[in-house]
Amino acid sequence: MKLRKHYLWTVMVLLMISCGEEKLPLEVEVFETAANGNKVKPIALVNSNEASSEIRILPEEKYQTITGFGGSFTEASAHLLNQMGKENRKKILEAYFGENGAQYSLTRTHINSCDFSLGNYSYANIANDVNLEHFSIEEDKDDLIPMIKEAMAISKDGFKIIASPWTAPPWMKDNNDWRGGKLRPEFRNTWALFFSKYVEAYSMEGIPIWGITVENEPLGNDNNWESMHFSPDEMTDFVQNYLGPQLENDGHQVKILGYDQNREHLDEWVDSMFKNESTSKYFDGTAIHWYASTYEVFPDALQYAHQKAPNKYLIQTEACVDAEVPKWKDDQWYWSKEATDWGWDWAPESDKHLHPKYVPVFRYARDIIGCLNNWVDGWVDWNMVLDRQGGPNWFKNWCVAPVIVDPDKDEVYFTPLYYTLKHFSKFIRPGAFRIGFNNTDDSLLVTAAQNPDGSIVVVVLNQNLEEKNVTLSLGEASNNMQIAPHALQTMVITNPTQIVTNAN
Repeated sequence: MKLRKHYLWTVMVLLMISCGEEKLPLEVEVFETAANGNKVKPIALVNSNEASSEIRILPEEKYQTITGFGGSFTEASAHLLNQMGKENRKKILEAYFGENGAQYSLTRTHINSCDFSLGNYSYANIANDVNLEHFSIEEDKDDLIPMIKEAMAISKDGFKIIASPWTAPPWMKDNNDWRGGKLRPEFRNTWALFFSKYVEAYSMEGIPIWGITVENEPLGNDNNWESMHFSPDEMTDFVQNYLGPQLENDGHQVKILGYDQNREHLDEWVDSMFKNESTSKYFDGTAIHWYASTYEVFPDALQYAHQKAPNKYLIQTEACVDAEVPKWKDDQWYWSKEATDWGWDWAPESDKHLHPKYVPVFRYARDIIGCLNNWVDGWVDWNMVLDRQGGPNWFKNWCVAPVIVDPDKDEVYFTPLYYTLKHFSKFIRPGAFRIGFNNTDDSLLVTAAQNPDGSIVVVVLNQNLEEKNVTLSLGEASNNMQIAPHALQTMVITNPTQIVTNAN
């Protein structure tokens, strides 16, 4: 991995065998974000003989290929960027997509409006326009499209875009409303054509759409904002007989991801999607969200989904600190057990235990690590930028984003969540393999991956109130590492191939 010098702190530990022969050094670069104020800070290793546990890296154990990490382009975020000064607008996009930033590689956007839009809109407003002769993405040309294009110009390696509809236009639905309802059977062909025209229209703007989800949250959202309902079999039928053939006939190579909601219902959806060769033909994978719990990853559901379709994508497409107004320039709040989510008030009694108060940084790091360790290959955050109210959002469904802005004062606040995501997105690159490890300390959460350039990345979360001393081992090489309390560390081993080859 090529990293700029000011990000590096290379520690070379010379190991000796009993006969005194010099062994190949273990070269490690360590970056830390912690409650003590470190923000993806390169740190020196503190050698200690007190290590009581070990993280042993097992590169011969290979799992899923990583698709990428990132966040979402929304009308809310793009609208706010339009109000910022030129310098801060560039600063934010550089922070997400630049070589010195998080280097996002996988992103998402919405098709038609969503709750994080300024109001309801569709690209097909003329009722009963079954051939979509008046289809237009003009609504996106003032905000979303310029934001995406500027990000593309900044990103050296490029990034993939997943696009998701919250609803079809009301005239295609059985309740003629933006919220709730189902697609009317007579408009299935038209709705499939809508996807094709969207992909083509964005392509004409120079923006390739890598993937689509069939419907954001097909189980609904209690009719609060844009939504449209599907059962698992209804979605499978739509993809199998309408959407898949339409995209294929029009020559679009876009990936189709099914489901796109919380993990606790994942089993029944993958059972329908991947029932047989015919049903699974056009599905390239499954999309999931994290809102079923503030701490539970649902590993059994993720493992089941992978086993059901081992050669398909499994991508986390949305996550955010919801039901909260952002805390402005208060880093410690993001490291404290103060946040609540929608379930704190509204979850049924049987699910209340899944929604306790939580530490926002821990929730992000825990979920990404847990997802990676259970076959998820991509992880996408929700809004990249929100204001101090947690919007704009036409429904007033306030949430938190990694970057908060005050457009009136042209001020920017990079929350600890931004740096948490950067620990993964910057260092684990597309095409990496998740690899095996043994961790003898259950209080530390660990994941590991090997990048296409051969470097090995180990991410460790210490949720404890005390520092931890552990031994990081690869082959016969090892070093004692120190991890601060309430800290996330990314360790990059830059010469693993030499070590393993030398050991053999």
